[in-house]
Amino acid sequence: MSKTICLALTGASGMPYGLRLLECLLAAGCKVQLLYSQASQIVAKQEMDFELPSRPADAKAALLTRYPTATSENLSVYGREEWFAPVASGSNPPDAMIICPCTMGTLAAIAQGLADNLIERAADVVIKEGRKLVLVPRETPFSAIHLENMLRLSRAGAVILPPSPGFYHHPQSVQDIIDFVVARVLDQVGVTHTLMQRWGEAR
Repeated sequence: MSKTICLALTGASGMPYGLRLLECLLAAGCKVQLLYSQASQIVAKQEMDFELPSRPADAKAALLTRYPTATSENLSVYGREEWFAPVASGSNPPDAMIICPCTMGTLAAIAQGLADNLIERAADVVIKEGRKLVLVPRETPFSAIHLENMLRLSRAGAVILPPSPGFYHHPQSVQDIIDFVVARVLDQVGVTHTLMQRWGEAR
């Protein structure tokens, strides 16, 4: 049975990771519930030259065009105030949730138990229902406040996965580095991939 993964994009640097994750989750046969903040639209344009429309229906249409493996059945897109979305209730939680990229504001709100928008609400639901929450925070450095919020979430069961690539696989391009981070995220939510050679495998 295919996994249902909630993927949230927020307004932090790192949109190449988020969109590559979306592509890989769809290609792996997952059902993806996509959430995105208003600020993520700015970052998508700045970092990827990709226009992410404000209306969820328009965003879905754009993503169906962008990704050949996306269909109306395996991709759902929800607005930040869609409180009737499945992810808003513990009666219908996803198998896992990924926030990538994750702003420090979003991380702080989740750490404090706030649920003022659908992204925060979905993360709160995932934590209370004991499902896996993976947060991919924005670029370094982190303040003591950021680190304390991360520790609070880690103690609550979330996975804090900074996009810190390894180099033992001898990356030859920026895409190789992106794929390394995306591979680590996919491993955390149990989605099979072939993005990179694993440690100890024959070259």
